Amino acid sequence: MAALLGSFTSPAAGEERPWVKLFNGRNLDGWTPKFAGHAVGVNPFDTFRVEDGILKVSYAGYDKFAGQYGHLYSNLAYSSYVLRMEYRFEGKMISDAPHYVNLNSGVMYHSQSPLSIGLKQSFPVSLEFQFLADEGKGKRSTGNVCTPGTNLEIEGKLVMQHIVESTAPTFPADEWVKIELEVHGDREVIHRVNGKEVLRYQNPQLDPEGQVESSKALYEAGANQALKAGHIALQAEGQGVWFRNIEIKALE
Repeated sequence: MAALLGSFTSPAAGEERPWVKLFNGRNLDGWTPKFAGHAVGVNPFDTFRVEDGILKVSYAGYDKFAGQYGHLYSNLAYSSYVLRMEYRFEGKMISDAPHYVNLNSGVMYHSQSPLSIGLKQSFPVSLEFQFLADEGKGKRSTGNVCTPGTNLEIEGKLVMQHIVESTAPTFPADEWVKIELEVHGDREVIHRVNGKEVLRYQNPQLDPEGQVESSKALYEAGANQALKAGHIALQAEGQGVWFRNIEIKALE
């Protein structure tokens, strides 16, 4: 885990901390891509691109997906903050990607550094605020939490399942959705969708049983089990998606 934490301007007494833009609307400055099968910093086929002030995930340059899962990592790590952004889906999933990536994306937090990701590793050890949209097959709530290589607790009970569902509604794929992720270090995390709380949980932590091999490696290398901080990462997992208005505010 990178030790360098994002720094914020200290407010005057009684003033609220300001929102800080993580995406400048012009380029990928402040972010680093890492794709399975590619070296850190390589952005194959210009998958992550900026157009008209929007950060887009595009598969226009691909002949096939071939398991090239990717993430765009914040260069700094963060601990206690509120992250907000808007997302919407675009187009269809690439044809040879697994079915579950259809209208599926998300933002990872408390993520390991891209420099610590294995060459062929598909997902960072992290927690994910999952973005989903309507497939026309019934309820499909957005705002779930997914736990690649991690666990969490809800009201004192350890939760080891990979996905915990939120209470959010199901949205059309082409609708812009506003999300907020409120993170209090390793104590508590709150998911909000369009201003409403949809999920709350506590004690994000590494999975010490090593159900994901990369998590086991981090734990055995001496990483703390409690996840107090980490990088923010946007997903590219075979489905076109757009992100905009990505901002962060320090809580402590």
